Amino acid sequence: EKERCSPLTVLDDHSRFSILLRACGPTDTATVQTGLREAFGHYGLPLRINTDNGSPWGSPGSPGQLTELAVWLIRLGIRISYSRPYHPQTNGKDERFHRTLKAEVLNGRSFATQQHVQQELDRWRTVYNCERPHEAIGMDTPVSRYRPSPRAYPSILPEPEYGPDDVVLRVKANGQLRFEGRHLRVSNALYGLLVAARAKPGEDGVFEFWFAHHRILTLDLR
Repeated sequence: EKERCSPLTVLDDHSRFSILLRACGPTDTATVQTGLREAFGHYGLPLRINTDNGSPWGSPGSPGQLTELAVWLIRLGIRISYSRPYHPQTNGKDERFHRTLKAEVLNGRSFATQQHVQQELDRWRTVYNCERPHEAIGMDTPVSRYRPSPRAYPSILPEPEYGPDDVVLRVKANGQLRFEGRHLRVSNALYGLLVAARAKPGEDGVFEFWFAHHRILTLDLR
């Protein structure tokens, strides 16, 4: 019986260095989180991750809604951004990486086990990172350009911090908030967590809602 295997890939934007290349069966939140945790422990935390809108990164049915994975990344202090729906070229470097990976490792081949796939991915990743010159970076190898992040993966997931003028609210079941007599809906993934309502400078009656550094909603009371 054939099993589907999907590669989980993370690519450094500056150097094209392959940070994570893992053979996965399901690409659910727990699987992706495990891979990312290993990568962050080894290479440090990135400033930003740009991703597609597919699950578990984004919410295809509700664009802009934070997922459990996105909430975790934001709590780690990572800024998240999403490619434009149906525009894979927004993540062009990663798409190019996938094309090369398929052409050189996956196309026309079958593998006995997921472990066998991983062995081939590990072998190819070493060549890609350390041996092959890359045209887009002046024929350097990615490893010669890459520098790990100085931001270490924390042992305890930090709680978001807010300012003295913020109105801090706890998200209720079904992602509900109550503010100024209004019922607002944010993401289910924020249930039980604190968000801040903050007056938008220069616009009376307009409030922005933030989870840590990430703006989740704008409300115009006018």
